[in-house]
Amino acid sequence: MNPLTEQDIRAAFVNCSKGEAKRLNIPHDLADRPWSDLDFFGWRDPQAPDRAYLVAELDGRVQALALRNSPSGSWQTRRSMCSLCVTTHTGGVSLLVAPKAGKAGKQGNSVGAYICSDLACSLYVRGKKDAGIGGRPHETLTVEEKIERTMANLSAFVAKVVA
Repeated sequence: MNPLTEQDIRAAFVNCSKGEAKRLNIPHDLADRPWSDLDFFGWRDPQAPDRAYLVAELDGRVQALALRNSPSGSWQTRRSMCSLCVTTHTGGVSLLVAPKAGKAGKQGNSVGAYICSDLACSLYVRGKKDAGIGGRPHETLTVEEKIERTMANLSAFVAKVVA
């Protein structure tokens, strides 16, 4: 992924208003991120732990999503699989919900997906971050094929948000 600036990120949001995008907390250490190892950039808002954000370049343009964490439940202690990168975690996968873009979002419609709670899918796929024993199922796919699958899953999720 190409490095992004704060302005790039704020301008890319598709499912919140410009005012909301202007007010959200963007990490200050963008220059220190491992951009070459990222397929998308995701972070949690440290001042609002139920909020998360995801930015990706899809179809030649940068798109960003505002996400909310679903209320936690007893299921979070179970082993769950990320629907983007196919990594399993015990308590490390969250149901993240994105308001739909446009009129549908204003009417309260949303789309959800089970995603790694730390939004570090790119690092798990590349083996740069360890999800623990059994975190990455044995597959015959190459790392490049796993990256393609992760991006196809992300693209499908974003398409549902903007549809």
